[in-house]
Amino acid sequence: MPSGPSTAARTPFVLLVVLLLGGGLITLLLLNSALNQGSFKLSELKKKTTELTDEEQALQHDVDDSAAPDALERRARELGMVPGGGPAFLDPDGRVRGVPSVAVSPKPSPRPTPPATAATPPAGPPASQAPATQPPASTQAQPTGTASPTPAPPAAPPVAPTATAPTTTGR
Repeated sequence: MPSGPSTAARTPFVLLVVLLLGGGLITLLLLNSALNQGSFKLSELKKKTTELTDEEQALQHDVDDSAAPDALERRARELGMVPGGGPAFLDPDGRVRGVPSVAVSPKPSPRPTPPATAATPPAGPPASQAPATQPPASTQAQPTGTASPTPAPPAAPPVAPTATAPTTTGR
């Protein structure tokens, strides 16, 4: 038997199998490279997420420290604020309940003066616009029904009328 025709029929089949195996290996190599690249990107993003989470927690800790009551009180005193006096409440009929009192500044503590770098305007309203410290007297209804004279809160300063522009309804 001649060996020529059977060898010639096997060559295309062997070439097809070699090409399929080579193509599969190349595809597998490309797929593996893409997965590794995605894995590196994923680990980088996880690291960045961890760093940002740590930063967020540090900032939240700073906010919580600043919002603590003792920190708010210290900052308010640095700004010159003092605790408020006793509150007074107005009933719907206009009677005053409670004894209003003026907030009194405690004895000033000596503070170091900051170095003079630039001239700053004085804080607060000018002396001509300072509120009166002694409110006028008025009567107050006590819960027991007896009336006694007590100081009322100071009246609001008169407000200058403002001109308003006419409006249209669009109809």
